[in-house]
Amino acid sequence: MRHSWFGPLFRKRLLIILMLLVKIAFLIFLTAFTSRYFIVLQWVFVAVSIYVALCLVMQRFKGAYKFTWVFLILLFPLFGGLFYLFFTNQSSTRRIKRILKKTYAKTRGLFRLPENTYHGEVPSNFKPQIRYLESYAGFPAFGRTKTQYLPTGEDMFEHLIAELKKAEKYIFLEYFIIHQGKMWNTILDILEEKAKCGVDVRIIYDDFGCFWILPKNYCQTLKNKGISCAVFNPFKPLLTTSQNNRDHRKIAVIDGKTAFTGGNNLADEYINEIEKFGYWKDTAVKVTGDAAWSFALIFLQQWSVCTQQQENYEAFYPWNETACDIADDGIVVPFADSPMDLENVYEQVYLQIINNAKEYVYITTPYLIIDDNMVTALTLAAKSGVDVRILTPHIWDKRVVHFTTQSYYKTLLDEGVKIYEFTSGFVHAKTIVSDDQVAVVGSANLDYRSLYLQFECGVLLLNSSAVNQMRDDFLNMLRSSGEILSEDCACGRIKSFVQKVVRLFAPLM
Repeated sequence: MRHSWFGPLFRKRLLIILMLLVKIAFLIFLTAFTSRYFIVLQWVFVAVSIYVALCLVMQRFKGAYKFTWVFLILLFPLFGGLFYLFFTNQSSTRRIKRILKKTYAKTRGLFRLPENTYHGEVPSNFKPQIRYLESYAGFPAFGRTKTQYLPTGEDMFEHLIAELKKAEKYIFLEYFIIHQGKMWNTILDILEEKAKCGVDVRIIYDDFGCFWILPKNYCQTLKNKGISCAVFNPFKPLLTTSQNNRDHRKIAVIDGKTAFTGGNNLADEYINEIEKFGYWKDTAVKVTGDAAWSFALIFLQQWSVCTQQQENYEAFYPWNETACDIADDGIVVPFADSPMDLENVYEQVYLQIINNAKEYVYITTPYLIIDDNMVTALTLAAKSGVDVRILTPHIWDKRVVHFTTQSYYKTLLDEGVKIYEFTSGFVHAKTIVSDDQVAVVGSANLDYRSLYLQFECGVLLLNSSAVNQMRDDFLNMLRSSGEILSEDCACGRIKSFVQKVVRLFAPLM
């Protein structure tokens, strides 16, 4: 089966890459070798680069992101500014922003349908965070929701299969990666059967995430099975920021009553059916009750963006006829983040947790590439007596990214942050837990790409039973990890120089 589609898929992907290289080569040729007016054009392009650099400084972007672009523009003044304009000022990017703005405006008020949000007392130290998510970001807090922390991909798979089999009205799946194998084929068999029974089954997958692993016509294959499918932001040979904005979310919603999110994609390495980097450690959370509606609506927003079709969103609300009877399990706030605005929701959620911490903050992330604000928050917490621990992989999946991650170790260690590397395999989990009170499980890594460039999602848990389960799982992972000490970060001049270089380009990774 692989040979039947791999050849055409490879040729298509290779063609796209070659077209991108041709565009870059043409841009360089245009700026460096064009016609007898080269001297005049040279000064024009230098002036454009200086102007673009000045405009960048005035923009409300992250400081490190601005600095990297300004450095590149001034390093290559002939075509740096022109390249930036060509890369960012694209009609496709503006079109996506218009669609998102229209969709979000239509759906924002639907997160708060009658009697479905939390009306209890919020602990005073968390009121600002809840107000921020509710009033500004648009994601309300819910009660009447049960949460269950799933500490492995195998646990997530087992629970997901059980819930998919119960579906009566609709199934929504939104994932960065879908890869054919035991996990996906098992799910697909259930989806196909449910579609035959009249269940509305919809799938969104990211084209770049599945760039090398799915046939180019796979969406049509799913449609032939009765499954509605949308490919997010199909990858095209265009130098545009929209191609850099990927759908990295992991969402499964069943009937609007149960939802899953976390780090797991739908591929066999996530359930350790195949081995890629040793044991694959990932986590997820199962949300049952009122809060699952938020995930359904987050999915429907993205579906409208992909298909450019507006829905009767309220028709999917599951509690119109019978109120949810699930008892409160703390406060649950599902949320999403978009790179198409200047509001970095995921980053703000993390910063507020770190700044509010009194006893401890435990963070698990496969990549640690952070800006000065996050470094300051982590080190200030450690200096204030908070037990700050960060767990990253020892076995890496991307060498340059792991090398960049390690470049942050010494700065953090010198200020009192404790760092561990998971030695039993590859840890892909994206979690934070603090003070036995608050935690987040979601799809975002602690890096520039997740925090500022991709569509992400997560769930904030406050005084939920899942919080202590996450704490215990983190401490259990430390038993299979090694602590990094300051002397472990000692390196020669060459390695130190290379680390400085990769840190400079970290915002573009």
